[in-house]
Amino acid sequence: MINVGGGILSLDDFSEVVLKNDTIELSSGALEKMEVNFQFLSQFSDQKLIYGINTGFGPMAQYKVSAENVLQLQYNLIRSHSSGSGNYLAPELVRALMLARLNSLIQGYSGVHPEVAVLLKELISHHITPCIFEHGGVGASGDLVQLSHLALTLIGEGEVMVNGAPRPTAEVFKKYHITPLTVRIREGIAILNGTSAMTGIGLLNIARAKQLLQYAVVLSAMTNEVVEAYDDHFSYELNIVKKHTGQNQVASMLRDVLKGSQLIRSRSDFLYNPENIRHNVFEDKVQEYYSLRCVTQVLGPIVDTIDYAEKVLVDELNSVNDNPVIDHENHNIFHGGNFHGDYVSLEMDKLKTAITKLSMLSERQLNYLLNNKLNEKFPPFVNLGVLGLNFGMQGMQFTATSTVAENQTLSFPMYVHSIPNNNDNQDIVSMGCNAALMTRKVIENAFEVLAIQMVTVLQAIDYAGCVDKLSPVTREIYTTIRKIFPKFIQDEPRYREMEKVKAYFLNNPVDFFETHLSEKAFIH
Repeated sequence: MINVGGGILSLDDFSEVVLKNDTIELSSGALEKMEVNFQFLSQFSDQKLIYGINTGFGPMAQYKVSAENVLQLQYNLIRSHSSGSGNYLAPELVRALMLARLNSLIQGYSGVHPEVAVLLKELISHHITPCIFEHGGVGASGDLVQLSHLALTLIGEGEVMVNGAPRPTAEVFKKYHITPLTVRIREGIAILNGTSAMTGIGLLNIARAKQLLQYAVVLSAMTNEVVEAYDDHFSYELNIVKKHTGQNQVASMLRDVLKGSQLIRSRSDFLYNPENIRHNVFEDKVQEYYSLRCVTQVLGPIVDTIDYAEKVLVDELNSVNDNPVIDHENHNIFHGGNFHGDYVSLEMDKLKTAITKLSMLSERQLNYLLNNKLNEKFPPFVNLGVLGLNFGMQGMQFTATSTVAENQTLSFPMYVHSIPNNNDNQDIVSMGCNAALMTRKVIENAFEVLAIQMVTVLQAIDYAGCVDKLSPVTREIYTTIRKIFPKFIQDEPRYREMEKVKAYFLNNPVDFFETHLSEKAFIH
């Protein structure tokens, strides 16, 4: 049971609710604070001109709205801005959006009735996901369009997703005995004004990115293992003299994954042996290619990027991102721009760039295994059949290369792609939801590339006949994935098996990292 409103929600809390369907409870203290805040606004707004309560919105704020129309104003805002287009957001993204909006409103600075929080909890608990479109928000007066479709559901209108198909909200509410939201003062603008779409999607991106990083480390370890690389490039001594936390964390992970391997070689045993010094030309390279030797330096910055993005987005999740801020403690209302999404947009751009680089590393390691002229260990495309007649991993490499190329193009930043709109009232915007959705696509693509690399590594292990020499960790991973994607020799369509490998990566973190690694291990 995850308590919402009783303290800081962490990324783990968030993931438990959104991805693992943990139930939530609302803090009674937070609900009481919402009630106090709502009552303060009810009294304070009397006989005052307050933006979004008795004025129009944005550039039309100069127009006063008559007292008999103030509630209709909120409904008009919701209905007029429910204008999204494109694909529907995936249900897990909508759950993330709803939890993020709930956690912002329950802070008690938006002047809304506690009924809003209770209704959002009901929808999350019943797995009722509003139909919300990908396209719409510019991320500066918040995710206006996406959150309008949420608000439309809350007032009992629009559609919700049921068994993969949209159904009228009113029909579903009736089935579950849910009463639509009653607008009292500013529930419309309070639900719309915020960064909850980009924040919710962004937090899921970070959770996926952390999982992806685990598999990138494992695959880098297994690739080094199957080609019998030397051990010093991930040694404590080499990495500790470079003071970056992420680099040393990756080095520690590699050492733990490869502990007990009979394939990884000691440089002192092989290259410092007097017998080898007598040769003028060495059969083995003295140093591996960069994609094998520089794993800690390439993945290290990605670890640090993920960690900082998590800090920023957890801060955003637990922030009030409404406008204006209703401050009952100081008996005032403060106007500003807490709805602006630049914090999230910038972190998503940084994250997608980092994940693109991760996919590039995977593609280079994949290419090394497939190119017999580079590795000088395996047949072309790790072909276990008849050369010339069979094709091995040749076809799958095209998919990996194409997908990495798409990631590289998607890495163009949204953060610097502002387009003024709203009669130039919103003259600089964040495009934060676009940034988060593009980052999601980059992460999805990277999982596909790593799945292809994994199958290639397993084929290479089978060709070398070295399963018994793998480390205990990599041997367990080999056994697990081979049950999903068996060894193959003959050419057959393999795309369904590849989908299963990707799905396994998405749904199963590397258990070894959860149980064997600690913060202390990363440092020492």
